[in-house]
Amino acid sequence: MNKVFTVITLFLTLFCWNVNFGQNSEGVSYSSYGEKISPEKPFEPLAAKSQFDLLKVGDTLDLKFSTRVKSVCKMKGCWMILDLPGEEVRVTFKDYGFFVPKDIEDREVIVAGKAYLEEISVEDQKHYAGDEGKTEEEIALINEPVLTRSFLAHGVLLKE
Repeated sequence: MNKVFTVITLFLTLFCWNVNFGQNSEGVSYSSYGEKISPEKPFEPLAAKSQFDLLKVGDTLDLKFSTRVKSVCKMKGCWMILDLPGEEVRVTFKDYGFFVPKDIEDREVIVAGKAYLEEISVEDQKHYAGDEGKTEEEIALINEPVLTRSFLAHGVLLKE
């Protein structure tokens, strides 16, 4: 009788663990890239934008937020542009140590890492535009550095 109880308990434990693996408390599944991060308690897009608004050049801020992907590097998946209300955030990956899929536009993600402001040179903007698949005409219009909201992600969760 004791062995039957142990087997049933073990089975139920494994079943419950398997059901929740890769899911948050609401049962949403994610693919994970980079370091493992929790899907719990990310800032919503508007709150994340407010956090970015507090930054000055040279500041960094640990941040975890959720939003939608606007675009991704079409060469390797080595960067992505995320949507915040009225703004964009350029995301790169810690130590160039991981990439994301190249076909995730309009998908929901959670990112964790460091938020900061960065001036992007004309040369780098043109490089990014080429990676994004922009035309030569669009690339030729880039002619001055821009201050951008940037993010160095150490972990990314992509909603399934």
